[in-house]
Amino acid sequence: MELDPAGAELRSVLNRLRRAQGQIAGVIRMIEEGRDCEEVVTQLAAASRALDRAGFAIIATGLQQCLVAADDGGEAQADREQLRARLEKLFLSLA
Repeated sequence: MELDPAGAELRSVLNRLRRAQGQIAGVIRMIEEGRDCEEVVTQLAAASRALDRAGFAIIATGLQQCLVAADDGGEAQADREQLRARLEKLFLSLA
């Protein structure tokens, strides 16, 4: 299952990941500056949530592609089951 970065869903994911990248850079700066622990943890939690949401969005996109392929008859039943199992494993890795 390959991702199409031109899709609207994945553009949104890329934006979310870029924001998380900026938040993580900010957390590093905050630690280097000796900022308050509560502020650092708050920013770190925000970055973590952004990464989780990006992961879930990627999995949702994969599920949507699976449903479209299943409707088109593009994949054999065994292939669909294998892909479903892989997506389930990915989903659980984020949970």
